[in-house]
Amino acid sequence: MTPTTNLKELIIEGIHNRKGHGISVVDLSSIDTAATGSFIIAEGNSTTHTASIAESVAEHVLDTSGVKPYGIDGEEGSDWVIMDYGDIWVHIFLPETRTRYNLEELWSDAEITRVADLD
Repeated sequence: MTPTTNLKELIIEGIHNRKGHGISVVDLSSIDTAATGSFIIAEGNSTTHTASIAESVAEHVLDTSGVKPYGIDGEEGSDWVIMDYGDIWVHIFLPETRTRYNLEELWSDAEITRVADLD
């Protein structure tokens, strides 16, 4: 298991810990113009829920691997939280915001893997 694969798994565990859902992993590694290697995209049910999911990811990844995000934006009252882990960017959306920005369609030439919800 590579460090990036392990980090992806830890991020997904952090999302699942707070019942985030609709998780997709978008592999951008074969796209030369992409600013990062991959996106992990998930949804929350409210702005409080999206912030809680982001907090869970940050805490879980830090506690289990010692890795901190380079930055987090949108935690306060936002319908979109983004976390920068360098080669992985985590996007946590409200459903309507995810639909509006449609990152999976925007990066449709990437390999996209859906992760089953825990429910």
